[in-house]
Amino acid sequence: MRVLGIDPGSNFLGLGCVEVRGSAFSWVGHRLLKVNPGGKCTISERLKLIHEGLSEVLFIWKPSAVAIEEVFFAKNAQSALKLGQARGAALVGAAVLGLPIFEYPATVVKQTVAGSGRAEKDQVQRMVKAILSRTLAKDAEFEREDVSDALAVAICHLQHRHRKQILRPSTPAKRPGLERGL
Repeated sequence: MRVLGIDPGSNFLGLGCVEVRGSAFSWVGHRLLKVNPGGKCTISERLKLIHEGLSEVLFIWKPSAVAIEEVFFAKNAQSALKLGQARGAALVGAAVLGLPIFEYPATVVKQTVAGSGRAEKDQVQRMVKAILSRTLAKDAEFEREDVSDALAVAICHLQHRHRKQILRPSTPAKRPGLERGL
């Protein structure tokens, strides 16, 4: 199974693709999307850059699922709105292709990858490198933490995928009143 992890942001968006075979994790690729180069892009330009960048990696890496970090806070309402728009732009590309999308809180990602839901960014990055050490270059450097965070989200989903499948109903649940047109 191959998963694209996304660490959403309104200025930088981390993308990381990981594959698992048996219990062995393999690095497929990673990319940092700079969605506000120079700090002068309009929101429509940012959304376009996110869509184009995501479409390209979906085509190249061909993941079977997408995992994204849930947004849990923002500094202010304007930041929250921009982050939500960036997140939506990232998800629409996967949704259009019919890829299943899974969301994880940052604490679950950190707990899964680093062993503590309060792990620091550098701890997460070191553990991502250790987990992917078989296929990731020993001297690999990530331009920003957004990339290692995206890889961590993908690893998290690959660790939790069986639980998610168990919890997901096999057929859509019927809601009361739908059969009567309510």
